[in-house]
Amino acid sequence: MGENRITKVVIVGGGTAGWMAAAALSRTMDNLSIRLVESDEIGTIGVGEATIPAIRLFNALIGIDEDEFVRETRGTFKLGIEFRDWGRLGDTYMHAFGQVGRSLGMLQFPQYWLRGRAEGIAGRLGDYSLNESAARANRFARLPQIANTGLDGIAHAFHFDAALYAAYLRKIAEHAGVVRIEGKIESVRRNGASGHVEAVVLENGTAIEGELFIDCSGFRALLIGEALETGFEDWTHWLPCDRAIAVPSENAGPARPYTQAIAHQSGWQWRIPLQHRTGNGHVFCSDFIGEDEATATLLANVEGRPLAEPRTLRFRTGMRRRAWNANVVALGLASGFLEPLESTSIHLIQNGIAKLLAHFPNRDFDAANIDAYNRRVRFDYERIRDFIILHYHANQRTDSPFWIRCREMGIPETLAHKIELFRSQGQIVREADELFVEIGWFQVLTGQNIEPKTHHPMADQLTRDELAGFFADIETIVARTASHLPTHEDFIAQHCAAGVPA
Repeated sequence: MGENRITKVVIVGGGTAGWMAAAALSRTMDNLSIRLVESDEIGTIGVGEATIPAIRLFNALIGIDEDEFVRETRGTFKLGIEFRDWGRLGDTYMHAFGQVGRSLGMLQFPQYWLRGRAEGIAGRLGDYSLNESAARANRFARLPQIANTGLDGIAHAFHFDAALYAAYLRKIAEHAGVVRIEGKIESVRRNGASGHVEAVVLENGTAIEGELFIDCSGFRALLIGEALETGFEDWTHWLPCDRAIAVPSENAGPARPYTQAIAHQSGWQWRIPLQHRTGNGHVFCSDFIGEDEATATLLANVEGRPLAEPRTLRFRTGMRRRAWNANVVALGLASGFLEPLESTSIHLIQNGIAKLLAHFPNRDFDAANIDAYNRRVRFDYERIRDFIILHYHANQRTDSPFWIRCREMGIPETLAHKIELFRSQGQIVREADELFVEIGWFQVLTGQNIEPKTHHPMADQLTRDELAGFFADIETIVARTASHLPTHEDFIAQHCAAGVPA
């Protein structure tokens, strides 16, 4: 059996995807020769700077010290995403990480909150979330539990400079034995019988041979797309934005511990605070607004002085029909693209790597194993796709043809069924291991003004006074705990402040 094992892996492309794959494989797999081919002349997209809490699992897998990581990437902490003007103009809500309220008996907190809101005794949903309360107060600490309360503490992710993260991972991977090869790939050599990729050939004629190839070549998709001609499933009819204007700016004040997603006339703007700058971008649909106007909209809504000329990124939303084809596994932009509205880009890389490790092949490249991987990756992409579509579709705006089109468009059946179930009784069913949990869906559905007809009848077992006391206890604990946390700025200064950038 040992002689059939994969021993030579070639990663095509660096950036976040390539170096995440290199670091993970080198830290978890023995007896692998791992070579990564990239060219300094080819730039990376590098705007994916916001993450979700699952990245902490990846960092732990490869042995990263969190304070060092934040310092090296000039990062900040992230407690959730604030959405402005997504339902109606003037609306603001937060999709906060972590627990909201607590369950009681067999019933989850959101059902009690629906009853309490209907009876006028419940506060804002965010009043029962430590993450949101801390975020609004610009406070942060590592706090897994609120002692003696039965309530969870802070759940956090990060904002960071993606280029610095890739460089940090490169050091880890090379220390673990990964060999980086500088050069541009001129051609791909395939086996005439099997069709598998045998080698990538550089401009200088050097052939880099391998048994398993990982395509991290970005939108070009050099192996999975160009060489293997793997089809692409276009989701533009559901997610019509196809451009982004990006520009960094000076920080205009202390870095907020949350991402902001601000809706505009024909798209939305991200605002991501780092220690040394703020990342800004305007995602938009070119059917409704030109690049000049989109750029002007972004610059008019940047809080600090721009630090570079705005640059345009063009994309098409969708995924490869097969993320794994023959002996090539695509990660990152080579496998598909979902806009960064819920900060899932880096997670999808992490997810692809985790599933590759779970389904790591031998030289036979068994079809059942590959099919299982592709089914699981497709499930992840489709469920995240649905969650992002929800933000666009569930709007009540009448001020813009773009938002009217998004509201009136058809949506996937999987999303339609989720909305229908929620409207009936406020219920959300999380299928299999889909990424976003019930409370995440609940925050967005209610934040976008989708109203259930009623609540679960078990929520009526409490008297009105008991329910009011239940809410008051949680709100008091959350508010008191948040008020005692250090400021986000002070926490970074004490634990993980980066030096002055060169």
